[in-house]
Amino acid sequence: MNRLEKIRSKLKDYEIDALLLISPVNRLYASGFHSSDGVVLITNDSAYLFVDTRYYEAAGKTAAAGFAVELIDNKNTYKVRVSEALGKHSCTCVGFEDAYMSCADYSKYSTEIVKLPMKPASKLINELRRTKDSLEIENMIAAQRIAERAFDEVLGEIKPGMTEREIAAELVYRMLRNGAENISFDPIVVTGAKTSMPHGVPGDRKVQRGDFLTMDFGCIYKGYCSDMTRTVAIGGVSDEMKAVYNIVLKAQLAGIAAAKAGLKGREIDATARKVIDEAGYGEYFGHGFGHGIGLEVHEEPNAGPVSEALMEPGVVISAEPGIYLPGRFGVRIEDVIIITENGCENITTAKKELIIL
Repeated sequence: MNRLEKIRSKLKDYEIDALLLISPVNRLYASGFHSSDGVVLITNDSAYLFVDTRYYEAAGKTAAAGFAVELIDNKNTYKVRVSEALGKHSCTCVGFEDAYMSCADYSKYSTEIVKLPMKPASKLINELRRTKDSLEIENMIAAQRIAERAFDEVLGEIKPGMTEREIAAELVYRMLRNGAENISFDPIVVTGAKTSMPHGVPGDRKVQRGDFLTMDFGCIYKGYCSDMTRTVAIGGVSDEMKAVYNIVLKAQLAGIAAAKAGLKGREIDATARKVIDEAGYGEYFGHGFGHGIGLEVHEEPNAGPVSEALMEPGVVISAEPGIYLPGRFGVRIEDVIIITENGCENITTAKKELIIL
């Protein structure tokens, strides 16, 4: 069953006979075409991709089989196109993306364009996006390889005196040069005491000998995200820094070894968290073991300490425990894993043993 068929098969469950998609990620998921603007409308027996002249030619060549690509212009506006399609297929209730649609957009669509009962239906498409098909995984692996190449290249450039901002800029440049469409998120590049902040912002602090340097970054390839974190040392480390690094690595490996279909997110998290707790650093691991990743860098399902989300074959999550000692230093190591029936596949190949530059 292709994606369009999967979506159609769920319409009845949500008591709708059409699904309206306006977010870029869900339009891409459903239609196979990425654009900054456009509308997808799926009914029980039709599928439309409405785009303006900027995207019309490309959409005609790229949209998935089963989609009719129709042009939006001054005469044939979204209001006209969507209304005509809904009437043509005798639709009576339309599902919408409550997790993405703004109040202003909802008001416009419900009163001016759709003019039919509208029901929240983000859950419909989010449930389908949870598990990745072979093409999605292929694109995610490609994105990961691009990020890893950038990481390897940047390691050769890092030296005392470089600023966090300069290293972040190098990562972005090299990911784009190696084939990325964009970055998954603004890189987190922090050094020294700032590594105790899990989402610290790169600034003008310069790398110094004896520092940890944490780099959390990723890129987008054919719409799909990569995400990885590596903590490296500059010149050398103290015994405590090395010990904390090894605890985090042990915790990550334990979580990865435990991950498999049928477990809840919190059960995977607990396996990794136990390692950190038993080492005496439990209060310094404040976030979850991992999060879903795909068309967005953070999506369902979650693998945190209270997550009841059930892992299924094809789910892709990050594996990123950390220890953060306020005002001193922190360590995080992050890979991306694919859940399988009997375990998981780690698609991250970058070295995890402590790198000392």
